[in-house]
Amino acid sequence: MVKVIEAPYTQGVRESEKVLAVPAEVAKAPGIAMQGRRIRSLVFSTDLAVICHCNADAVLAVYPFTCQPAITQALVSASQRPVLCGVGGSITQGERCVEVALHSEMQGVAAVVVNTSIPLDTLKGLVERVTVPVVVTVCAADEVAQSQIEAGVTMVNVAAGARTAEVVAALRGRYPELPIIATGGPTDASIEATVAAGADAVTWTPPDIRQLERAVMEKARRLAHGQQPA
Repeated sequence: MVKVIEAPYTQGVRESEKVLAVPAEVAKAPGIAMQGRRIRSLVFSTDLAVICHCNADAVLAVYPFTCQPAITQALVSASQRPVLCGVGGSITQGERCVEVALHSEMQGVAAVVVNTSIPLDTLKGLVERVTVPVVVTVCAADEVAQSQIEAGVTMVNVAAGARTAEVVAALRGRYPELPIIATGGPTDASIEATVAAGADAVTWTPPDIRQLERAVMEKARRLAHGQQPA
């Protein structure tokens, strides 16, 4: 079920002023310092309507296309919180990836994100030339992840499906000071397991906008027929 909370700065708010709530278990994460804030939760989305109406501390904006400056600018301008922006990996590599990252940095992103398939020489180029944190998404605590971490990345984003907590624990044991972001999974228990394993911040995937719109329309239909909202 979609959880909704009232905006913390007012009382008796209208329905239009309510926001999507990140699961409460995420607050148990220690957090990562970024742009003068402590980041415990990141909403995994590029949907500005969702981003602007949720209470996540930051935005993880990664999508399966080459990063577009117009999209990055819109995300940074509208989000009003740190944006970690995807800049390359399997699709965008080499000098193009570095150029995209440098442009994103000038647009004000808090960090640039690359996926696990990025060539090591591209990753090293990013670390050498980009000032903002470089985040690499990893799927396992293996030799690939080790070489990427040793290349000088600032932090890792663990996305290992059902094995996420296991991978987080392995990385935390090997790198006690490494900032770790990780997917929380679909349940409160999976979020708690990810945090307990050593994640500093948790990514949260919000409901699909169609699901949210469907709930609103169902309520509107009930009201139109004189029924009490559920």
